[in-house]
Amino acid sequence: MEKALATPLNALRVLRTRMIFNRIFALIYAFAIVALFHRHARTLLLRHRTAASSSLFIHFPMLVADVILAFMWSTTQSYRMRQVTRTEFIGNLGEALGEEEFPGMDIFICTADPEKEPPWDVANTAMSVMAYDYLPEKVSVYVSDDGASELTLFALVEAAKFSACWLPFCRENEVLDRCPEAFFSSGHGTTLKAQELKVMYDKMKERVQNVCGREKIGGEYITNKEEHLTFDQYRTPSFTRHNHPTIIKVLLESGKDKDRKGHSMPSFVYVSREKNNNSVHNFKGGALNTLIRVSGVMTNAPIILTLDCDMYSNNPSTPKRALCYFMDSSVRPHLGYVQFPQRFHGLKKADIYGSEHKHLFQINTMGMDGFSGPNYYGTGCFFRRRTFFGGPSDFVQPEIPELSPNYTVKNSLQSCEILELANKVASCNFEDESGWGSKMGFKYGTIVEDIYTGYRLTCEGWNSVYCNPKRPAFLGNIPISLSDMLSQQKRWGVGLCEVAFSKYSPLTYGTHTAGFIMGYCYTHLAFWPIWCIPVTIYAHLPQLCLLNGIPLFPKASDVWVLVYVSLFIGAYTQDCFDFISTDGTLQRWWSNQRVWLMRALSCYLFAGAEFISKQLGIATQGFNLTNKVVDKEQEKCYKNGVFEFGVASPLFVPLATAAIINAAAFLKAVREIMILKGEFLDMFMVQIFLAGYGVLNAWPFYQGMVFRRDKGRMPLKTTLVSSGISVAIYTLFCFFLS
Repeated sequence: MEKALATPLNALRVLRTRMIFNRIFALIYAFAIVALFHRHARTLLLRHRTAASSSLFIHFPMLVADVILAFMWSTTQSYRMRQVTRTEFIGNLGEALGEEEFPGMDIFICTADPEKEPPWDVANTAMSVMAYDYLPEKVSVYVSDDGASELTLFALVEAAKFSACWLPFCRENEVLDRCPEAFFSSGHGTTLKAQELKVMYDKMKERVQNVCGREKIGGEYITNKEEHLTFDQYRTPSFTRHNHPTIIKVLLESGKDKDRKGHSMPSFVYVSREKNNNSVHNFKGGALNTLIRVSGVMTNAPIILTLDCDMYSNNPSTPKRALCYFMDSSVRPHLGYVQFPQRFHGLKKADIYGSEHKHLFQINTMGMDGFSGPNYYGTGCFFRRRTFFGGPSDFVQPEIPELSPNYTVKNSLQSCEILELANKVASCNFEDESGWGSKMGFKYGTIVEDIYTGYRLTCEGWNSVYCNPKRPAFLGNIPISLSDMLSQQKRWGVGLCEVAFSKYSPLTYGTHTAGFIMGYCYTHLAFWPIWCIPVTIYAHLPQLCLLNGIPLFPKASDVWVLVYVSLFIGAYTQDCFDFISTDGTLQRWWSNQRVWLMRALSCYLFAGAEFISKQLGIATQGFNLTNKVVDKEQEKCYKNGVFEFGVASPLFVPLATAAIINAAAFLKAVREIMILKGEFLDMFMVQIFLAGYGVLNAWPFYQGMVFRRDKGRMPLKTTLVSSGISVAIYTLFCFFLS
């Protein structure tokens, strides 16, 4: 498909000044770390000679914390060795290619729960990509409904009808916001035609919301016999979410269905794979592999786009931007996919929950793109279909020839042969004793199948490209409550542990097969959850020692204190610079670093415990979706920059416990400074700073526990449990000292 082109389609720029600075800084910082461990060695050796067992009990955990911090810092440097940016020249694409050379695209949208992922949002996402500035006869949109919901199908049926008017309107008026909800809520639709379209849209939206509110489709909404037959499948006594036959419904077929202007519509297909109570579902990875097979026998386009159901298109030129790399063989020898960053709408000025994920989706990704390319982040990614069938030089032959990426589909989507074969490849036992999930398709073995798949594709020899246009390609929802954010991160943490400690661990397998730097990039990502160890130690141990008058660090007057000061200031300054240099703000950076501490203290700690439980065969909570329904009260709190607690979540307990211990230590320090003045401050300056820094970061928790009286305050039960645990930790600490 790709070829050498005389007309440039893209350009690469290496950030050389930043690269040189980062390498010099890393060298200096490494010397400071060596000095730190030199002091640790001296301290532990002295304690060993004096047989001070209580001192060893205190200092050894600090050594463990610093070893892990140093390890994670070293993995972070792999992202800073060669950061690059790219530019696409989509205006040259038409000159370089004729219309017949534009490849077909199959777009996959996944949803799994109509209660947490509103069907109308799914429909809006589908309509936004159907309206791409691309040849409609070469676009096919597949929606996977793992929730097997008639409500979702009804919303998509309505969307298919509305698209006949929406697509030509976007084309004629060169609309940029091609998600109907985003367009009509932005105030752009002021023309007479736009107002007429809005009336039509509002009526359709009302119908869908009425159906979802009643959780049942009334007879007045079903307009013909075919729709009756379709929805009757959901109403059989044996039909449940986890036990049902395959449902494939062709809502639109390119070439047959026309818009109101007589132009061809994109193909639009609803898929709910077969499930039974004994089958292994493999969650999103299994749904995506089903879509690879179903789309393979129905359209088999050479390019595949994967999208989350709430991640709507915000830039109609996005497919052409991806083609600027796929059609240029000089970019990378084995280009497997083009990843766009996850960007979000509704982010408020402070972004109190750190939902922007700037490091994950922008800063670190720029660094990976300087080598073999970025990871796959589960959405907003264009794949070459061939990528899912083995390495560049190691093609894996699928079970049937119709699934081969080179197969040409000749029959209509609604022909009996095509639908029969599509139902066959979507059956729950089709993957039994096959290579799907290991040798072909998206990889199984972890609940973070997106990160794991991107990592394994890199190990197989595929390259990737990071494409970050000025206007975001996609916009999605964010968690707007603390419990939702922590739950999402806990799920990620469990999955990352599964990758880190598997036989394909990036630290061993990855560095060997993908190269040291790329392996180290994936190592940093996979070992995220171990941040919980050093952060938990630093959030408790120095403060407990301060409460008992035990110095842990050099005096303020000791030259060794400069090592700790330089390590702290150096790490935070570089992190802040990276954040702000990618169009961030100081306020959002502060929120981001505070949330990083919260994740380490809470969800990563729980993730580690859940991972260990799973390894021991103990039943755990399992996969849970992030809630994407917007609650008005939560939205109000988020808008005002106020933390939403509300529910008595166990994830709040370690955060509240740390907040209480840090407050007690800081208040004790203030009291001692007033009595002993400079002597106490000189002896405990670093510990006082750590306690004060903890108090500053935990201020929203003090508000929630003490000062607030609204529904979003910290539940009294959580406050009491955390207080009891704080007392127990302090008592246990004193016991070990005695």
